[in-house]
Amino acid sequence: MAQLTRHCSDCDGDRPFEQHHDQPGQCPDSPDGECPEWSCIACGGALLIGAVSWPAEPATIELHRVA
Repeated sequence: MAQLTRHCSDCDGDRPFEQHHDQPGQCPDSPDGECPEWSCIACGGALLIGAVSWPAEPATIELHRVA
C-alpha cells in the first residue's frame, strides 16, 4: 500500500497515512479510478487528497397547470 505522512486532525500530530486503493484506476468510488481516500495508520482518521467536489445536479420540477 502507498503511504505518506500528513497532519492527522484526530491524533493532532504528523502521522503516516495509507491509501487503500493504491493501484491506478482501481478505486470503485471515483469516476477516474484514482483513489482520494487516505487513512491514518494510528487512529483510522480519514483524509481526502485531490478530491474534486461537484455541485449537485439541479432537481427537475414538473409544473402542471390546473384548469
